[in-house]
Amino acid sequence: MPTDHQQPRDFVGYGPRLPFVTWPGGVKLAVNLVLNYEEGSEYSWLEDGRNDNWGEYNLASSPPVRDLGTETHFEYGSRAGVWRLARLFDRYDIPVTISACAIALERNPAVVEWMNARGHDLLGHGLRWIDYTTMERSEEERQLHEAIALYERLMGRRPLGWNCRSFPSVNTRDLLVREGGFLYHSDPCNDDLPYFLDHQGTEILVVPYSKALNDSRYLVAPGYSNPRDFAEDCRSAIDYMLDEADETGGRMLTIGIHARWMGQPNRASGLREVIEHVKSKPAAAFMRREDIARFWLENHARFEQHG
Repeated sequence: MPTDHQQPRDFVGYGPRLPFVTWPGGVKLAVNLVLNYEEGSEYSWLEDGRNDNWGEYNLASSPPVRDLGTETHFEYGSRAGVWRLARLFDRYDIPVTISACAIALERNPAVVEWMNARGHDLLGHGLRWIDYTTMERSEEERQLHEAIALYERLMGRRPLGWNCRSFPSVNTRDLLVREGGFLYHSDPCNDDLPYFLDHQGTEILVVPYSKALNDSRYLVAPGYSNPRDFAEDCRSAIDYMLDEADETGGRMLTIGIHARWMGQPNRASGLREVIEHVKSKPAAAFMRREDIARFWLENHARFEQHG
């Protein structure tokens, strides 16, 4: 059984000598837009005897009764928000990654139909949107098996990457290796480029996630007070990384959004600005996470290090 010391921390990474990357088509910045789809898989009073706290208001505590307000904020994401975002992605014809909980997809089959029809890639996000940090290893393993089986039944395919709710447990990485069948792992948030790590003799490709450009900042402080804050934050990162790429080589940028938050019309307007900004930059392009992983696996050996 893994313990904390079997996952040593790495404070060095690539250091000053970054791999000089050119993405397909000569692109300098690969922008991965991740839609987190969790609605219907969160903690709820009816299923768990507790309420979740990530509705529209991230409450520090919740009364020990059913919280219909939070429940319906989640429902907004599955009933309206996800479709507003789907129309936006379709209108601009951009590829996205859907980090979806298996139970959430089961409760809204039309989302599965849209994902498959548009060719968006699936990032495993757990059986349900619940915490793993203190979960018993055997229960986490059971949920991993059940989730993969449910993804395969619903979508006709399994996820090739994995990303837990906020915090993985000390067992998560080991369980993913033992399960097998994954191209990459996305729980770490510790780099701007994919990288490999050794897990007890098994090489793992990490495609890092990020919580910096994330619509959860509408609910936390310091955060976004309006859609222009989000759009300007993303534009600043995009432009800086494009400038940096001339010196360091290709870069990767993750933007994380959620159906119940970014699917609100005011916030969707900010996302539209970001999409249009990327579209206006010939050196930037949206890429699915799976495509980033496959490209890295196939080409990393030829990336010369510069620095």
